Amino acid sequence: MKIKMYEVREDERAAIRAAGHSLKVEIKTDPAALTLENVQGAQGFEGVSVLGRSVLDAQMLDRLAELGVQYISTRTIGYNHIDLPHAKVLGLRVSNASYPPYGVAEFTVMMMLLAIRKYKPAMWRQGVNDYSLDGLQGRELRTMTVGVMGTGRIGRTVIRILSDFGCRILAYDPFPSEEVRRGAEYVDMETLLHTSDLITLHVPLSEATRHIIDRDAIAKMKKGVVLVNVSRGELMDIEALTQGIESEQIGALAMDVFEDENGIYHHSLITDIVRNREMAYIRQFPNVVLTQHMAFYTDVDTDSMADGGVRGIVQMARGESCPCEL
Repeated sequence: MKIKMYEVREDERAAIRAAGHSLKVEIKTDPAALTLENVQGAQGFEGVSVLGRSVLDAQMLDRLAELGVQYISTRTIGYNHIDLPHAKVLGLRVSNASYPPYGVAEFTVMMMLLAIRKYKPAMWRQGVNDYSLDGLQGRELRTMTVGVMGTGRIGRTVIRILSDFGCRILAYDPFPSEEVRRGAEYVDMETLLHTSDLITLHVPLSEATRHIIDRDAIAKMKKGVVLVNVSRGELMDIEALTQGIESEQIGALAMDVFEDENGIYHHSLITDIVRNREMAYIRQFPNVVLTQHMAFYTDVDTDSMADGGVRGIVQMARGESCPCEL
């Protein structure tokens, strides 16, 4: 079996080689994203694997099918860059990635602490030898009510970590978990918005959840609420967030993701202009922490996604059970 893997980073190569050797498949890698300009290079390969910069819309999927590709994997958890309904029409089978929840969950709690302990202005001051404390007084997590939206694998792990801090934990999910009930109180969305001092998002992106945090939702929150998002940028309406920061309805914001981040995150733009006005504007606030979509970026998770990108295709092609098939 032959697999073509696109957007391959240096840190993925060892795990990809190991997976190929273990599963006895031939793999060719390409650091470039898959586009209509280079898709011809997929001819002769049964499987194709990509990351999030490769947009597999209907036109791209048609071309892949014409070239004989039968299986697609994305080495990401999210798959909104793939037109799944059209893939099913074409008979293309698709899988996504999976990795242990601990890295993202730990990063989430780190972002909470950075936000409530005013890390950003403190670091700014150190850069100019200002070691004053005025304006840097933070809060203790144990005294806060934390609302966790989404209690899948990552949300559940966040709750387990938070339980040791001693904070009150509220949870919202259409599909409650008995495990979560042991460490958190399930409430409806309205109650979570009204009651939480800090809200963290761990829901998948869909049409139902796009901009789930909008002006109406923010208006229902406590004055000075802290928001954390390491899931998908599109879950939050950036204009509503900006208005919330300016009005001080939002006390602090920590995000590892951003709407329309393609072409920005995971690129070096040292000599370029960032063509996202919302990002360029909101990042200058002292109470806004932005990181470059790196919550997943640990040695364990990177290896897991790279291995899964190969393994998912092989499992589908060999008729084996593929837990990550979409």
